[in-house]
Amino acid sequence: MVLQFFKSSYAKVKSALSRARSFFGEKIKSLFQGKIDEAALEKLEQFLYEVDFGVQTSKELTNKIRQLQKENPSLKPDDYYSALRSHLVSLLSRYPSALVQIPEEKLPLVILIVGVNGNGKTTSVAKLSYLLKQGNQKVLVAAADTFRAAAIEQLETWAHRLNIDIVKGTPQSDPAAVAFDALQAAKARKCDAVIVDTAGRLHTKIPLMQELEKIRRSCSKASSGGPHEVLLVLDATTGQNAIDQAKQFHKFTPLTGIILTKLDGTAKGGIVAAIQQELGIPVKFIGTGEQIDDIQPFDPQTFVDNLFE
Repeated sequence: MVLQFFKSSYAKVKSALSRARSFFGEKIKSLFQGKIDEAALEKLEQFLYEVDFGVQTSKELTNKIRQLQKENPSLKPDDYYSALRSHLVSLLSRYPSALVQIPEEKLPLVILIVGVNGNGKTTSVAKLSYLLKQGNQKVLVAAADTFRAAAIEQLETWAHRLNIDIVKGTPQSDPAAVAFDALQAAKARKCDAVIVDTAGRLHTKIPLMQELEKIRRSCSKASSGGPHEVLLVLDATTGQNAIDQAKQFHKFTPLTGIILTKLDGTAKGGIVAAIQQELGIPVKFIGTGEQIDDIQPFDPQTFVDNLFE
């Protein structure tokens, strides 16, 4: 059963990265076919930047190849190709991508989900709930996006479909109060995890961002050390704009990880590395499609294997 799960996960990541792989892998191979000189290295750095690896990561990866070429000028193209893959795995492994583990007596694990409208936030709450439930965890969701009645209804529909508990408020009610009530209910029902959905908000709107601070404080009052995870949902197709979103959210409510959605909709898979390296925030989950089970824990080796193949 476990082996079958990993096979399924690998296949989903491979499928999601098909566009990025055909665009990225072939280009990288062609760059390494000729002489590895400074002109080739500049082309490599430029290409990495164009596929959203960001300035910092593009420079670091290129410098790694530059150093390798100076130390071993007789290396073959495949050697450089393998070295680039290995170093990228190393970069992506610098930050732990697993959800934090807390002692059983301090359960439930409190996960606060934040992000702008349109990034797939509420759907990600449902997918993450499904994933945790598959791991035999009892999950409760909090519909703290009280600004939109449709958001409450959407999460309620998912909760019923997944057969998990939900705590909701009335439209326009205090979202921090909903979060507090949800945590209290989760304790009483001996849940393993609480996932709090919040209103989608523009990262440039200060009052709305400050509301997140209030929700976070409410979670802290109701739970020892909560929220234990603050996950920002980002749309992979927005490229470098995702970095700007993450920086602003991180100012108001320190992030512990990223859920990167719509990875199957972009040919520029480098955004995963850019987020981690420029912000020091790990990608913890990736969206691989539109179905409820199209969410995977982020694994650096699997990601790189499927980007380069």
